[in-house]
Amino acid sequence: MSPRSRRMSHNYNDIPVGVLAVKALAHKCCPQLRWKKETVFKISIFALTYMAYTCYHMARKPISVVKSVLHTNCSETVVHNSSSSDCGYAPFDDSNAPALFAALDSAFLFAYAGAMFLSGFVAERVSLRYFLAFGMILSGVFSYLFGVAKTWGVHAMAYFVLVQICAGITQTTGWPGVVTLIGRWFGKSKRGLVFGIWNSHTSIGNILGTLIAAYYVERNWAMSFIVPGIIIAMVGFIQFLFVVDCPEMVGVNPESTPHHATDVSPPNDSDIEDYDSNGAERTPILSGHARQRPISLVNALYIPGVVEFSLCLFFSKLVSYTFLYWLPLYIQSSSTLGPSLSADLSILFDVGGIFGAIVAGMISDATGMSATTCTVMLLLASPVLLLYQAYGAVSVFVSVFLLLVAGFLVNGPYALITTSVSAELGQHSSLEGNAKALATVTAIIDGTGSIGAAIGPLMAGMISSHGWQNVFYMLILSNIFAMILLLRLVKKECTRVVRSRIRIE
Repeated sequence: MSPRSRRMSHNYNDIPVGVLAVKALAHKCCPQLRWKKETVFKISIFALTYMAYTCYHMARKPISVVKSVLHTNCSETVVHNSSSSDCGYAPFDDSNAPALFAALDSAFLFAYAGAMFLSGFVAERVSLRYFLAFGMILSGVFSYLFGVAKTWGVHAMAYFVLVQICAGITQTTGWPGVVTLIGRWFGKSKRGLVFGIWNSHTSIGNILGTLIAAYYVERNWAMSFIVPGIIIAMVGFIQFLFVVDCPEMVGVNPESTPHHATDVSPPNDSDIEDYDSNGAERTPILSGHARQRPISLVNALYIPGVVEFSLCLFFSKLVSYTFLYWLPLYIQSSSTLGPSLSADLSILFDVGGIFGAIVAGMISDATGMSATTCTVMLLLASPVLLLYQAYGAVSVFVSVFLLLVAGFLVNGPYALITTSVSAELGQHSSLEGNAKALATVTAIIDGTGSIGAAIGPLMAGMISSHGWQNVFYMLILSNIFAMILLLRLVKKECTRVVRSRIRIE
């Protein structure tokens, strides 16, 4: 048996049954129909991964909405939760509720951050179809278990913490899986724009999760978790039916998608762009015989730019996830709006984030200066956050405007780093054509960012009791630190641009 045959005969390289069924149906019903295979599969991968990560974020969002009814103001005459006291749902009906909420957020996010590094390691070595499908189904199970606690009358804090930890671990299957699939199927041309549009799934998922949770929050908050859990499990099954791991599995010419991981022929080195022109950064990290083997975590850290962008994402994601988990509660506490309206208004932050991701990707494509793009947006975000804290409650119009702008500037760098930059670094020239580093690099960058995402909501829960303005000061300082960490890369980008213009002249 030839090496190619041996590689293609692994049982996890089987073509999904859904793809075979659609192909058979098309031949039977429309035998004259012709289409470009590569285009069809690219569209399907784009849509499937978009659906997948939309559901991952949708399942994370309900906890931020439900906090307002798990613990309510005991002086209110309206009972938000008929199954418990006017103070909320035990054990969150006490004065230490903010600390308990912070513990729940931290249980999920620290588990997510810790498991992310292992998840990227595993994703490079298994079928991404199974990896995503089972991860989504299990994520749905744990979302369901959180909501069903109300039906079962569970009031033990340990139960909620355990469910959050398990949910955090299973959710790590999402990001390495979807980014690696997109990286394998899509080329480098206009990568920032493609990833910018594709990364809107994060905000769309947050919006859907908020709308679903807000619809049920004052009726039956258990459904705020159960409904997203059912949806993500169903979409996980769809991934199992249709996701194709890599182009060569369905006969797409690897040379037409030179960026993806392949055992058949190595990528063209001319298609792999350096992050920096420094000759030292071209030094191979891997020896020749290991170029097609998955990269180790330690070797991935030596890729130029990985450490800087990882640490920058630590602070960027800290800011983004603090808004994700606490914005609805902040809006309610700083205004006269109820839980549902506060949740609806918080959606605008994610709407701004959609446009921020797209614009950041377009600018990065046009200039080739991803670090500079992130730095400028982070610089502008700091005064906007200060303005929102000071004037966001003045009127609905002001709040809407500032939330849109804040979402645009905060989520733009976050989206660019986690998508286009991660894919670029995962295919850096120092890897000498080994595209199997993509999931590992993605996991390192997003895993480091997830540690910040865990710390942010935890600190917000502790600091908010001393005044919400202190939370915003923390967020502004985080943006400043994120900018500082990118200054070396910004200098390199500016130097490269100046040198290229001098050569042209």
